[in-house]
Amino acid sequence: PGRGSAMSHLFRAAAREWRRTLSGGGAQTAASRARVFASSADGSGGGASAPEAARRVAIPPDGPGLRDFIGSDAGCGASGSRTVWPARGMEEASTSTSVATRRRAYIETYGCQMNVSDSEIVASVLGASDYDLTDTHEDADAILVNTCAIRDGAEAKIWARLRQLKAVKRDRELERRRASRSGTMSSRPAPVVGVLGCMGERLKGKLLETDGLADLVAGPDAYRDLPRLIDAARGGGDQGLAINTQLSLEETYADIAPVRRADAGPSAFVSIMRGCNNMCAFCIVPFTRGRERSRPRGSILDEVRRLSNEGCKEVTLLGQNVNSYADTTSPSAAAGGGDDGAVVTTDGPHDAFERYYAPGFKSVYKPRRDGAVRFAELLDAVADVDPEMRVRFTSPHPKDFPDEVLRVIASRANVAKQLHVPAQSGSSSVLERMRRGYTREAYLDLVERARRDIPGVALSSDFISGFCGETEEEHADTVSLMRLVGYEKAFMFAYSMRDKTAAARHLTDDVPEDVKKRRLAEVIDAQRKGAEAANAEEIGRVHCVLVEGESKRSDERMSGRTCTNKRVIIDGVDTFAEYSSSSSGNDSPAVRMNSGDYVAVRIDRAGANTLYGTPLGRTELTRFHRIHGASFARCV
Repeated sequence: PGRGSAMSHLFRAAAREWRRTLSGGGAQTAASRARVFASSADGSGGGASAPEAARRVAIPPDGPGLRDFIGSDAGCGASGSRTVWPARGMEEASTSTSVATRRRAYIETYGCQMNVSDSEIVASVLGASDYDLTDTHEDADAILVNTCAIRDGAEAKIWARLRQLKAVKRDRELERRRASRSGTMSSRPAPVVGVLGCMGERLKGKLLETDGLADLVAGPDAYRDLPRLIDAARGGGDQGLAINTQLSLEETYADIAPVRRADAGPSAFVSIMRGCNNMCAFCIVPFTRGRERSRPRGSILDEVRRLSNEGCKEVTLLGQNVNSYADTTSPSAAAGGGDDGAVVTTDGPHDAFERYYAPGFKSVYKPRRDGAVRFAELLDAVADVDPEMRVRFTSPHPKDFPDEVLRVIASRANVAKQLHVPAQSGSSSVLERMRRGYTREAYLDLVERARRDIPGVALSSDFISGFCGETEEEHADTVSLMRLVGYEKAFMFAYSMRDKTAAARHLTDDVPEDVKKRRLAEVIDAQRKGAEAANAEEIGRVHCVLVEGESKRSDERMSGRTCTNKRVIIDGVDTFAEYSSSSSGNDSPAVRMNSGDYVAVRIDRAGANTLYGTPLGRTELTRFHRIHGASFARCV
């Protein structure tokens, strides 16, 4: 019903404008056409397919018209961290434009890894439209804030930042006026301030009109339109020109090569799917990111190969529900299974839940994945690109961990032995109200199978304290689950209700804030104790660690991560040129450790969040695994 009403709204509005033009009732203005194209009812809209969008990246300067609308396929569509893109020229994207006429953009990113990946796409789109990136807002022509709307706390930080940027814009305008009055050379004009991403989609009208803190708003599926939106905002006039929050059924930006930060280190993000169909009662993501759609397998593998050729040592596959990946545009190679039996065939149970999900898990929708390239097959293919490049993925849903996925993780030496398995609650009754599609017992069965099939696997999770109607007994179930599983890491938050969600429509946020905080503290304490116990077992083990750079606290130490995604502080900056597991010593010369090196590290001590160790020598993923048969070993 939501999608149909949105489509009816869009089509009726477009038809009215078209009839007015044909009947001579006045030329259709750029503003009215932009409103018809960019409006969305109940968070739904339309978008171009990936091939079509590749052909039609440039939108007319006066805004998209009815022809653009008819030519598109209609459809629907750790939160406080901030990332700033360092200054970087993009002349290779537009060699025909002189440096003097190129403009500057400053991108600030809040929220999850998916937002970081989206900012890389934004950087690419702007680079192709004669923009260079700058690492300060002081000399920017456009200041773009990529936002997160998952919780109240995340939005509060962004509101505060937008007020600061409004002051920056005001000061720039005053400086320009003073320069004009004095007859001196004019400074750069005041910057356009834009809000991108989830918060932009959720609060589009308020950002532009009520608070006046932004000049343009672009939703997660409208980044191709950013050059036009910036120009529209720069020109002033009707604000309808400077907003596009359409959600798409097909936009994946598969044809856009991301521009990664110059200081990104040896790791890179690769987006493989967008959106979410799960409709958990507490979650705003389906309303800000739209429905699930997956990138073609070939475009993902091409990007991974390019990263390998550029020397990247680790890729993280990204998606709002990453392991529900299902590419229906590419022929699956899984018919009959892979040579190692890692991928299941399309034969199996007739029930879609049993066929594609982990045992005991369901969803509010029926998965349609027959003949599609599914996540296990993609993960196996990505791992095969470069055996010396580690592969991670996030953020998954527990339901999408069938045995075929666990087998790929276990069988591939370069696939990280770490699973993020968001539980949200340890109470079956709370999970039912959350519409999670599983019980406590089904979740624990999945944990047991993961630890059985993937020796040494590390587990992390998400938890919400104080969800609607949560009792003390239900809270106690969550604490007991934390103690029982012993997560190495967890993201834990007090519940904050988001509008549009099922909880906002049907439930009451009736747990007092002080009770939420107290319960959250108890959950955090249980997790910390579990992590301390799990990390204590690491002492004496040797891990293959990817060095990421110098430690933040000392330039006499290095920092990196294990295959199980645990942070390691490495004593010293030098190590042996070649790792040896022999007890007779190592006679290879000393070399300096660099970002991107794989180093064997013996763990000497551990805390709840960090391991500390001694470097034993540089190595390679395949060599380390060949010596020890696993991603870690007891020190010999």
